[in-house]
Amino acid sequence: MRSLLLLMLWMPVQLVAQSTQKPVLHGKNWMAITGKPLAATAGAAIFQKGGNAVDAACAMLAATCTMWDVLSWGGETQALIYHPGLKKVIGINALGVAPTGATPEFFKKKGYDFPPEYGPLAAVTPGTPGGLFTMLAEYGKMSLAEVLAPAMELAAGYPIEAQTANSIEREKKRIKEWPYSAKVLLPHAGAPREAPEAGELFVQQQLLRTLEKLVETEKAALKKGKSRKEAIYAAYDRFYKGDIAAEFVRGCQEQGGLITRQDLANWKVIIEEPLKVNYKGIDVYKLSQWTQGPMLLQSLQLLQEVDLKAMGYNSSRYIHTLYQAMNLAFADRDFYYGDPYFPPAEPMEGLLSTTYAKERARFLLEENNNPAIGPGDPYPFQQDKNPYQDLLNKWQEQGTKELAAAPDAAYLDQVWRGTTSVQAADKEGWVVSITPSGGWVPACIAGETGIGMSQRMQSFVIDPALNPFNVVAPGKRPRVTLTPTLALKEGRPFLSFAVQGGDTQDQNLLQFFLNITEFGMNVQQAAEAPNFNSYQYWLSLGGKDRKPKPGHLLLHESTPAWIRKELTDRGYILRFEARTSGPINAIWFDWKHQSFWGGSSNYGEDYGIGW
Repeated sequence: MRSLLLLMLWMPVQLVAQSTQKPVLHGKNWMAITGKPLAATAGAAIFQKGGNAVDAACAMLAATCTMWDVLSWGGETQALIYHPGLKKVIGINALGVAPTGATPEFFKKKGYDFPPEYGPLAAVTPGTPGGLFTMLAEYGKMSLAEVLAPAMELAAGYPIEAQTANSIEREKKRIKEWPYSAKVLLPHAGAPREAPEAGELFVQQQLLRTLEKLVETEKAALKKGKSRKEAIYAAYDRFYKGDIAAEFVRGCQEQGGLITRQDLANWKVIIEEPLKVNYKGIDVYKLSQWTQGPMLLQSLQLLQEVDLKAMGYNSSRYIHTLYQAMNLAFADRDFYYGDPYFPPAEPMEGLLSTTYAKERARFLLEENNNPAIGPGDPYPFQQDKNPYQDLLNKWQEQGTKELAAAPDAAYLDQVWRGTTSVQAADKEGWVVSITPSGGWVPACIAGETGIGMSQRMQSFVIDPALNPFNVVAPGKRPRVTLTPTLALKEGRPFLSFAVQGGDTQDQNLLQFFLNITEFGMNVQQAAEAPNFNSYQYWLSLGGKDRKPKPGHLLLHESTPAWIRKELTDRGYILRFEARTSGPINAIWFDWKHQSFWGGSSNYGEDYGIGW
């Protein structure tokens, strides 16, 4: 009887009614969710002043950058926007590019196996400012001055929260390597604690002045009779071509970086078509192969004909099946994803085709974990020939045949490196999902701009054998982990969601999505539900140890004993934690009642406000 009761508690029928640590957010007019309470408040303030979801999302993006919410202004922005007038999803590619001189030969001569994790040589060109300007100009309603007002107030001094303040203190040794960073981030130089204290007013005068210059440029353009859009783009030009660009480049190069004035001037935001698949009547949209987003789409294609609900939520069969599906998709990600604007073209038609998925899905039938899973060959499924067949053959020949050593603390830090997310929606129908990142603490600040430079160069490879599509080159974008998501059902917004956490992002988003669509959870239940994590892929961030660790599986500590045994019998090596996902933020659209349901993680500092 006791075993039956435990089984019932684990099954999906019970999860539908489960309580949550945080309540669902409800709203009729708008919803604003992001990684910090003050930043969510910034979005709410913009909504209250009449802004739409794009305006509010831009305000939250600016606020999180200013608050160093595991990113800063020199990082990158990845966004999906649902346009209610066009009834379509739009992709925003605001990822920086490798600068002049960033070649495999350059990094090899310096002894790197991958581009560095930190410092000026880790920086691609800043993308977030351009992404914000472009989203606001093209799809917002308000001025740059209005949208940046909360961030400017924060830069003038805000009570810093313990999470960021303690992160600065932990990283102060590295921060001291860069004088402009030390000047901003360590206001108590020489004291036992050199970082700000929790609750202390943290002032960033240099960043404030940079933001003031942008607003001044917009106002001057408007005074000359320019349109709202033209005035915002005038600020864009000042950042990438004017005095801000000059100081950014000077500060970067003074500290050993490669970014040039021409690199900044040549860089552009790209408004693009996202990729999508239909999963059981729901259109799921992700940014293209310059992110890891298509990995989730590939996983869904592999699972199309699998009866996941019958397996039971987080049963051993369910976990094993999803693990294999994700590993198949990760193997293709590791070999085929890269910058779509650099030839040769990545084989996305083949990778996302149902016929390729059916061919690969045979691996899902295996009873035990397969540590030797490698990339497939999607080219025949798009009537084409693989340009890197020799490298693919070598990869498959050298596939992992044995279990790797358990991941240590340094490895897990590389897996889970955070960022933030921004979710916004309004009653007019605008929906925005953003996963911005880059320039996190410890960041190298570029001169007197107050802007922390990106560390995204580390997501490139130097050796084409690892991924011939993602080899570092000047002007090229690295393939990033950052991956916002939108889903439509019957042509209307169904779900907007994103999560932080490096290579775990699409693992956790896949499970979150299935929690709702297969197991009937509401958006908050799905955000809090236990996830599991694979390490059977090449890490996208970190130091020298980026090799896959097949068979190692992270499970929630509540996992029942019989499921632990069944997974062990399948060849898995298990570890357990109380938290098995980065903070998930999401909005579900209740068309029956014409309202929003917001979900925000039950740990960390992610926060939402609805009205």
